Amino acid sequence: MEGARYRSDAMPTQTRPGSCSFADFLELIQEDQKADLIDGVIFMASPESVEHNDLVGWLNTLLRLFVEERCPGKVTVNRVAYRLAPKTAPEPDLAYTRAERLHIARKGYMDGPPDLAIEIVSPDSVNRDYESKRARYEEAGVQEYWIIDPDEQRATFLVRASGGFTEAQTPGHIFRSQVLPGFALDIRWLWEKPLPKTGPIITAMLAQASEK
Repeated sequence: MEGARYRSDAMPTQTRPGSCSFADFLELIQEDQKADLIDGVIFMASPESVEHNDLVGWLNTLLRLFVEERCPGKVTVNRVAYRLAPKTAPEPDLAYTRAERLHIARKGYMDGPPDLAIEIVSPDSVNRDYESKRARYEEAGVQEYWIIDPDEQRATFLVRASGGFTEAQTPGHIFRSQVLPGFALDIRWLWEKPLPKTGPIITAMLAQASEK
């Protein structure tokens, strides 16, 4: 396929729109590879650190248990592309799509945006996560976008308002999801080593959600 470009550089780089289509992306990227297609350019992900992998798995467990009990829909983890535009299809670290929108599911990808996208920032994804993906998710109508940056111990929660994304307030270090009503995340949990046990957290979260 002539003209396709790959990038895995950590430094922000300005590029012209690439020539890789979504069909090219599906053909080029193998199932065991993680990559993003942004404006026709393929960005290959570097191997995850152990800490990054642990955090993705921990959040995945919390989300799946909560969704199973409270918010029907689908949670995906890594390597699932969401086609947002003809030449843009990121693969968020985690994503959630409401049950009533699961008609976007296709074999091997999702043909539309998730309701919630989560990216765990790694050294080679800083610019994409904070800038490129933020813009593309906002344009596509994603309702919530969480940017979790372990190196900086910073979590940014963007929620949809009338003019686009706005950063959510987190009083008492607690973020309360609008997409997942009743899901309350204490941001300090994200930086604990080891990460706290998910069982007691989800039990308390579900109990509190049931009381409302």
